[in-house]
Amino acid sequence: MATQHDLTMRMIPFLDRHLVFPLLEFLELKELYNSDDLLKAKYELFRSSNMADFILDLHQKINKTSEVPKDISEKRQQVLSKMESLQAQVQKVMEVLEKPEVIAMLRQDKAQSLQTLKDEYNFTEEKIDLLYEFGQFEFDCGSYGGAADMLYHFRVLSSNDEKCFSALWGKMAAEILTGNWEGALEEMQKLREVIDHKSTISPLQQLQQRTWLIHWSLFIVFNHPRGRDSIIDMFFAPQYINTIQTSCPWVLRYLAAAVVTSKRRKHQMKELVKIIEQESYEYRDPVTEFVEALFVRFDFDGAQKKLKECEEVIANDFFLGPIQDDFMENARQFISETYCRIHQKINIKEMTQTLNLGQEEGEKWIANLIRDTRVDAKIDFEENTVIMNTPVTSIYQQVIERAKGLNFRSGVLTTAIKRREAQAASKEVTA
Repeated sequence: MATQHDLTMRMIPFLDRHLVFPLLEFLELKELYNSDDLLKAKYELFRSSNMADFILDLHQKINKTSEVPKDISEKRQQVLSKMESLQAQVQKVMEVLEKPEVIAMLRQDKAQSLQTLKDEYNFTEEKIDLLYEFGQFEFDCGSYGGAADMLYHFRVLSSNDEKCFSALWGKMAAEILTGNWEGALEEMQKLREVIDHKSTISPLQQLQQRTWLIHWSLFIVFNHPRGRDSIIDMFFAPQYINTIQTSCPWVLRYLAAAVVTSKRRKHQMKELVKIIEQESYEYRDPVTEFVEALFVRFDFDGAQKKLKECEEVIANDFFLGPIQDDFMENARQFISETYCRIHQKINIKEMTQTLNLGQEEGEKWIANLIRDTRVDAKIDFEENTVIMNTPVTSIYQQVIERAKGLNFRSGVLTTAIKRREAQAASKEVTA
């Protein structure tokens, strides 16, 4: 099941190769695939990069040799030579940018600051582009912290929109790979704003860029403390739901996991259920099927079975593994809350089986749930059941509530009729 539901191959086309590497490392750790095949995959992934020492190490492991191939040795020398050359050029640029008076000036108007740099320090577009080139080069060498710094300085200075957009992607990737989740989240929000408001790109390009952003954002949202709320805010936006449904329906696994584990976003479960139902013909996995079984069919046996499958799938998912316990706990809570809403008397033994818990553990869990959520219920220890005290609304109260509803709908209809009459009157006057 773990390999059947592994999404790595679906995701690779939408990720930078440096972001693919942690996924391959995870697969190797979990022993889901042949280790030799994963080694070869890493080698093919990075053989054209500037990470010469890493490529050599992979080559020697694959071929079980200590020899250094001539082409890799030559590549290493070329990389070192270019590194020295770029470092020397960039150092001169950074000496100017690190001057206190220049730092203070750059915090003010960008256009005026650039003009001052050109006039007083002979700063040219070529010197600014050096920062971009060196940032790209460092990133391709695996020096992600240095790349992030260079790309930041480039964006502060450059007026080239296309290169600044590219540098934004590069800095976000660099922040992800260094584990700077606060910085990565900030770059993700900037990218989203640019993509959503960029008028110079076609709808197809916008769709492609949103698809990339959705996949890259997964690294952030399952590591940043506020990440799961961010994914819900972004993915439920109409243009991103449309992107998921059009280009990458498998991302519904992550949206479902975020909603299940976010205590403040339970109200969006209905919307999630609707989307999962719509896309069930296109994509299904134990996580989406669990949501469907519980909230569409109210099939508690089916939900129990799918929850067992979820445990294995999540344990072998690079993004969801760290939240496995959180997911299982919240999923059980959803099962019990739904079960309690439609049953008045609950057999504790049956309930613990539905939650995939042992008898003693299940009894403690149910008792804690009643205490923590303040459900109006009591436990009958003699019959080993939970009695739900379902509040009964009086006939008088039901009449009042229905009257309120009728009054509101009458008001809406009255407003609509008046608006139509006003529009008709204005047309007659115009005629």
